[in-house]
Formats: sequence, structure tokens, C-alpha cells
Amino acid sequence: MCTRSGSFSSLDTQLTSVRYKDEVKRGNFAKLTSEDIEYFKQTLGEDGISSDPEFLKEYNIDIYRMVKGQSKLLLIPKTTDEVSRILKYCNDHNLALTPQGGNTGLVAGSVPVFDEIILSTSRMNEIYGLDEVSGILITQSGAILYDLNEYSELRGYIVPLDLASSKKCQIGGNVSTNAGGLRFFRYGSLHETVLGLEAVLPNGEILDCLRPLKKDNTGYGLRHFLIGSEGTLAVVTKVAIQCSLKPKSVGVLLIGTPSFDLLLDCFKKAKIYFQETLSCCEVMDMESMNCTVQNLGLKNPLHDNETSEYFLFLECSNATEDKNSVKMKSKLIKFVKLLDDSVKTFIALDAQDISVMLKSIVFTISIQTQDKTNNS
Repeated sequence: MCTRSGSFSSLDTQLTSVRYKDEVKRGNFAKLTSEDIEYFKQTLGEDGISSDPEFLKEYNIDIYRMVKGQSKLLLIPKTTDEVSRILKYCNDHNLALTPQGGNTGLVAGSVPVFDEIILSTSRMNEIYGLDEVSGILITQSGAILYDLNEYSELRGYIVPLDLASSKKCQIGGNVSTNAGGLRFFRYGSLHETVLGLEAVLPNGEILDCLRPLKKDNTGYGLRHFLIGSEGTLAVVTKVAIQCSLKPKSVGVLLIGTPSFDLLLDCFKKAKIYFQETLSCCEVMDMESMNCTVQNLGLKNPLHDNETSEYFLFLECSNATEDKNSVKMKSKLIKFVKLLDDSVKTFIALDAQDISVMLKSIVFTISIQTQDKTNNS
């Protein structure tokens, strides 16, 4: 069994500095003073700062309640200039700082280890616009991924990134962690789709690489140093990202196989058969499937099949056919006939449960991991 036990209360989580006392040591940074707090109040106003311990709880702990920091101060700027002033002051006064977006990362990189100041980009959520000719979207880094996708879909596009945490994660955090997601297979990494960035360096200097131009071979590609840098080099404040045309037709195929070699054979055939219409490919084993089904109360579409040990999720999409296209379903059926007789399949034109299942694998397994850790 792989079911949820225990609670997600922050009271159950040990301080990171205590839990890993032999592995982590506080650097030689200054302690926060009342003069520091007053400066930040003058810079951000009352709405842009909080030292309320109760309010800081959710910022001091990761989404899976695995680690916990001791920050005494939260800063929530709204503009690049405010971020610049914060970083320059912290740099000049030797104050440690942790940038934080939606705080949905799987490795708790946005949570303080000790008493670092937290800089949240949650108020930097303005969407500047989407060029409907080029498909380039420009936004502040604190915009929620789900909101960006909704904004893009209304204009006939989609953001080339889809994550389980899309209703909470921020595009700046996605860029800083080089997040992958379900659309990675077709659209590639953010190194390919992020065309420009604006960021603030530790000394407060603003780095402007926000050129919304897909074909730009001039100078150094500085944005690539920041994508995946996790806030260690700079704080991302604005993003220009290449969006793709919104698919009009989507088909989903779930394949169950008794062996991993057979799954790989199915995948190779799918790449040849579907070619550029293959938009998503994910793999899960039986243990992951059972863990997700049991924790979320979902149904495995191949639940009557006792021979499958591995599952391959394939999604095909294109921007030319109608949503309920008979042609799409017919193409999926023809592909199934090419597979080995031992392979079990499920076809759908709207497979919301399967999508939720795929996005939730890491979450449900993390619950199990946390429970084992807390009980050990």
C-alpha cells in the first residue's frame, strides 16, 4: 500500500539547520537589524514587507513539508527597480537573501536554510502582452503559469510548458529551475523557448537581455546562464517566451506492456508513425500507477489488465483539425494495430484523469517518501 498518513503541518517539520546540522553551516552574514527593516519599509511600503511569524510560516517551508527555514523577514517587491534596490542594499550590508517564486520546487531550493531574508516575486505578476503575429509573450517573472496559459489560449496560443503545479508556480521560478513538464517532448526545454530575460545581479545592477526576437545571433547568449541557475546568479524579473499555436485536435493513448523493452519498442514505433504530431510522452511503472491511483482516488483505465508492469502515455495534437476529430481517433486506432498482441491500450480524445495522474506522480510519491522519513 502507498496511501497518505500523517499530516502536512509545518509543526511536524524539523528545522533544516537542525536536521542537517553536520552538513550545513551558516555563512558569515550579518544579522537583520531594525535599521534594515526600516530601509525596506521605506523602499517597498507596508504592503511589500512582513515580519509576522505566522504569515512567514508558508514561506519558510517547502511544499512537501520536508525542510524548514527561520527567516524573520519577507520582502515582496512589485518592480524591477525595487528588486534592484533590495539586492544592492543586501549586498552592501552583507545580508543573506533567498529568492522565492511560487515555492513549488521539488528540491526546496527556494526555502531559507537559516535566517535568510526571503524575496518573493508574487506581486510581480503583470502580463505585458502577446504578439499575435510572432507568438512571443512578455511578462513579469511572478506571473502564474496557469494564468499565462489562459491568457495565451484566448489569443490562439499556448505556453510551451505544462506542470502539475501550474496554478501556483511562477514563470520566473520555472525559468530559474529550467522546468521541463509534459510538453517538453515536443517543445523542448526553456533554453529553446525563452527568447529574452531581464534580471537583477547581486550588486543591484539590472541586466537587460529582454529582446523579443527569435532569430538573434548577436553577442553572448547571457540568458542561457540564468536559465536553470536557481537564483544563484541573479533574480529574474521579466521573461520573453515563444508560445506555440493552440492545438485544435488532441488524442491520448495509454499503453500497458509486460516489459520495459516492449515499451521502448512501442515508443520507437510511435515516433515513426506520429512524427511531428506526437506532443507528449511519459512513462510510469506499476508501483507509480498504484501509488497515484490510491492517493488521488483515480481509476486506472487499464485496471482490468494484470499483465502490464509499465505504462506509456502518448499525446498527439495538431493545430488544424477540429477537437473531436474522427481522423485523430482513426489514426490512433490504426497505430494500435501495429503493436504486439501482449500490449494493452486505452484511447481517448479527452483524458483529463490520465493527465492529472501523470502530473501527480511526483506529488504522491513525495507523500510516501515524507511519511517514511518522518517515521524513521
